[in-house]
Amino acid sequence: MNITDVRIRLVSKADSKLKAFASFTIDGAFVVHDIKIIEGSNGNFIAMPSRQTPDGEYKDIVHPLNTETREQISSVILAEYEKAKQEA
Repeated sequence: MNITDVRIRLVSKADSKLKAFASFTIDGAFVVHDIKIIEGSNGNFIAMPSRQTPDGEYKDIVHPLNTETREQISSVILAEYEKAKQEA
């Protein structure tokens, strides 16, 4: 799997834990939108797009099937987020 494009949209609320939204493209053929970049107590992390169920629980709409893929996606997105912050 090759991540061929990453786009970051910074969130302007300074006091929010939500820092940005990201989209990434796989192999120039499949795109995933609305990944959240969130500030956590141990640093920034990504949250996959999710939907709220009728009982109030949130379920991911798309997600990686293994840790290796999750780490690859996370590292690429967070690196692009750091670049976008510096450019802003």
